[in-house]
Amino acid sequence: MSRHERKEAAIRRLLESAPAPVPPELCGDAVRRGTRMLRRRTALRRLFWVLLFAAAVAFVVWASLARPWVEPPSNTTPPLTRW
Repeated sequence: MSRHERKEAAIRRLLESAPAPVPPELCGDAVRRGTRMLRRRTALRRLFWVLLFAAAVAFVVWASLARPWVEPPSNTTPPLTRW
């Protein structure tokens, strides 16, 4: 018998045997834990979107006040007067 055949036989024995008993409270615990995880994930997702929206609003307000696209006046040379 090769190693592969031994592994296959062991797996077949495991699959054909009766499943291990499951505690009755396991389902309720899993549902509670899953509900809690879902609530946390939803809250984090909402917090992320609120922070993203606040950052976008802050950027728009800053850009409208600072106007970074306008070139600042040049103060390095004096203005030309009479020649």
